[in-house]
Amino acid sequence: MPHDDPSTYLFLLAGAREGGNTETLARAAAAELPAHAKQTWLDLRELPLAPFDDVRHAGDGVYPQPEGAEKILLDATLAADNLVIVSPLYWYSVSASAKLYLDYWAGWLRVPGAGFKARMRGRTLWTVSVLSSTDHTTADPLVGTLRLSAEYLKMNWGGALLGYGNRPGDITADSEALTRAKTFFG
Repeated sequence: MPHDDPSTYLFLLAGAREGGNTETLARAAAAELPAHAKQTWLDLRELPLAPFDDVRHAGDGVYPQPEGAEKILLDATLAADNLVIVSPLYWYSVSASAKLYLDYWAGWLRVPGAGFKARMRGRTLWTVSVLSSTDHTTADPLVGTLRLSAEYLKMNWGGALLGYGNRPGDITADSEALTRAKTFFG
């Protein structure tokens, strides 16, 4: 079902600590959204998912209706026009919790009645990430994972807001990233 207002944002916090550099950068970008934009913030640490069980080629290949944390995440994902993966760069890719969330997309494609692929078409996927290198090309695998996931579902790719931070609070000294945050969603 299309939304009348394309200003619904789901921020999925996928860091290993509360209030980390990546979350700080994402909140700086979100602060610049129009006042009418609806923001939902979910922390994947508070919505743990079981290891993903790929049953595509077992039995009828149909996934059961989601329950618990999985249902909360599916419903929030489908309710947002803009999905923002807020993940630090871990071993050159998204965090384990972000990757697990993306793995669940494979199941949601096969949940009867969810219409996941059709409903994701035309929405926008973004990422905010902080890395411990000033060489932003080290984030290419993370960006590629998300950009290609967006392409697969015929979503729009909003882009990546990248910053530098090695120790807690370091992002506050990255004036270039904080300046880019002011217009990231614009």
